[in-house]
Amino acid sequence: MRDTVRAGTADEAANRTAGERDGLRPEVTGARRIVVKVGSSSLTTAGGGLDADRVDALVDVLARVLGADGGREVVLVSSGAIAAGLAPLGLDRRPKDLARQQAAASVGQGLLVARYTASFARYGRRVGQVLLTTDDTSRRAHYRNARRTLDQLLAMGAVPVVNENDTVATDEIRFGDNDRLAALVAHLVRADLLVLLSDVDGLYDGDPSTPGTSRIAEVTGPADLEGVSIGSAGKAGVGTGGMVTKVEAARIAAAAGIPVVLTSASRAADALLGRPTGTLFHRTGRRSADRLLWLAHASTPRGALTLDDGAVHAVVRGTGSLLPAGIAAVEGEFSAGDPVELRDAGGRAVARGLVSYDAGEIPQLLGRSTRDLARELGPGYEREVVHRDDLVVL
Repeated sequence: MRDTVRAGTADEAANRTAGERDGLRPEVTGARRIVVKVGSSSLTTAGGGLDADRVDALVDVLARVLGADGGREVVLVSSGAIAAGLAPLGLDRRPKDLARQQAAASVGQGLLVARYTASFARYGRRVGQVLLTTDDTSRRAHYRNARRTLDQLLAMGAVPVVNENDTVATDEIRFGDNDRLAALVAHLVRADLLVLLSDVDGLYDGDPSTPGTSRIAEVTGPADLEGVSIGSAGKAGVGTGGMVTKVEAARIAAAAGIPVVLTSASRAADALLGRPTGTLFHRTGRRSADRLLWLAHASTPRGALTLDDGAVHAVVRGTGSLLPAGIAAVEGEFSAGDPVELRDAGGRAVARGLVSYDAGEIPQLLGRSTRDLARELGPGYEREVVHRDDLVVL
């Protein structure tokens, strides 16, 4: 396993000194494992279909990053599957219904990966396709498998190309946008840097098309964004994200100890060389337990448990698991292993966790001790409803 990034190490200090001397960003020049996310608008035409020249231009940049130093690794989170499938299916715009979106993704994902495979082959590089849903990443066994697969692809010199599995994802198990997916993948692979590429060259203090607005070069924390008007739409109209999702993704990654550069795909080379282009989001926190970040940001609760005051205190203070005795009510339809919301008596969500019982089993457990339940129903009921390791405080 690779060591996590820790501010203040001798290597970071050396990189910082060299970077500052050269006028480059040390957070970039010192990064060894980099996650790069590219949006649909940077790869396709507005009418749908891949733009081979744009794909090749991006691959040219990434290949130079990989070739410049044998110690660097790149994970590519790429949108574009649905957009790539529009033209082949005779669709003139992104469909609104899920079934046709999934059909477009099915056609487009193959075209997208084939294009990346051919483009990286010019540099003797292999690619590996990794398709994820939130279900794959919030459940413990699936999460570990995803991390193991990505680590092995990198160890074997391949470039993982990650996308949401749009062909099977439903509204209940979608990440919603690949910006957030990229932030979570960066944490999953313990990346040193996240680079978000789109059709805008950075974060502005207003609408970039309005005279008088200016690019924000660096963000050191939430206070730097107070009063900033963040737009929500991209130019091309083929993706699902916008500046709001990019800033949220940057916030998630920065809070997890990963610096982020937000810029346009046309300036990817400068961004990855450490030149002061786009907007740099500095680290605002340290790495947290891997799966808990996914549980907090990538899972959709399938139900809710209302806790009594004692259980709320235990959960929020981080002193224990959630036991049946602390549950006052249950709602929703869920199965063991699904994410559920934990609420206080006033209905406020205080935590999220993976439940170990089906919804139909819990009513008979409410307010009862595990010892009594084991005596009456059997030893299988002497367990937590949500284990501490599967719980994150919101």
